[in-house]
Amino acid sequence: MIRVLIVDDEALVRSGLRMILEAAGDIAVVAEARDGNEAVEAVVRHRPQVVLMDVRMPGRDGLSAAEELNQQPDPPKIVMLTTFDIDEYVHRALRAGAVGFLLKDTPPKDLAEAVRTVAAGNAMLSPTVTRRLISSFASKGPSLAHNARQRLTVLTDREMEVVSQAGLGLSNAEIARQLDMAETTVKAHMSRALAKLGLSNRVQAAILIHDAELS
Repeated sequence: MIRVLIVDDEALVRSGLRMILEAAGDIAVVAEARDGNEAVEAVVRHRPQVVLMDVRMPGRDGLSAAEELNQQPDPPKIVMLTTFDIDEYVHRALRAGAVGFLLKDTPPKDLAEAVRTVAAGNAMLSPTVTRRLISSFASKGPSLAHNARQRLTVLTDREMEVVSQAGLGLSNAEIARQLDMAETTVKAHMSRALAKLGLSNRVQAAILIHDAELS
């Protein structure tokens, strides 16, 4: 059973999300929170695997809470919720270690699948939404691109191929088909690449690829 914390200042939104997720059968909503402060407390108390958290809330917002949660040992997988398909705050949250974001009008079946995806260690990096967000808000410039490319020089050619495909929004299975390799091999290359780059997840790797202007 996947343990989930829902964080949103609107009770109706929390109730709707709870109903959708618990109908999936393999997901349990262990707690709800109304703002970032309650979210941090709830994570300590209930140890959810996944946190669905609104970006903008009165009091402490989701971005600030995400930054604190990602400093904890063994932090939960954080997915930001937003009503906007392009949101600067979500981009900042991705840089802080959140594993992706979802629009609040995401279809119910996709919402449950998103929770399963991040709980399994993958990121919500879709080419239609998240890549567009990263592209729009990643700072561009010669020095940034140069520095990003320098960081990427530690990767082998194969690791670079895998990370570059992730930057296009492809899942491990899609990368495996694209590069004609086993999915387990893709995962191994990605894990080694993240360790070499000092990154915590593939979303941050994708941002680095965008900063290097390689996708």
